[in-house]
Amino acid sequence: MAKEAKTNAMRMLDRQKVKYETLAYECDEFIDGIHCADITGAPYEQSFKTLVMEGKSGGYYVFVVPIEKEVDRKAAAKAVGEKAVDMIHVKDINKITGYIRGGCTAIGMKKDYPTVLDKSAEVQDKIMVSGGKNGIQIELAVKDYLKACHGKMEAITHEEGDKK
Repeated sequence: MAKEAKTNAMRMLDRQKVKYETLAYECDEFIDGIHCADITGAPYEQSFKTLVMEGKSGGYYVFVVPIEKEVDRKAAAKAVGEKAVDMIHVKDINKITGYIRGGCTAIGMKKDYPTVLDKSAEVQDKIMVSGGKNGIQIELAVKDYLKACHGKMEAITHEEGDKK
């Protein structure tokens, strides 16, 4: 049987001696994080999506939020010291991060962009994030994820009942 090819994210975790598990699944085309969690059986509350945004200053930022939640752009901007942040265009994902839509992870991007993980992750022992390509998820401890992506934790999602 052929050895599984490592993604850049996996190589970075290996270099940092971070323990993680990979979960491979069949993925012809990326739909969304909920679809991926349904296929893999991963709990929604442990499954996180990676969003890349550009600030008014022109800087790029990575926000990692639960798959069922939406990022609160005001809270996200405040977390990184920007007046406002907006999603980058899907066509620019590879150029900016080195990853593709659905395979984007804060670990091992082309550059080390400031990364903020939503505070809801603090109640989880482990979280699931993209493994660096469609069809690969990585499960790892929250503290290890933050260490690997040099991230911090802040409340950056809309709470139930909040207006967008």
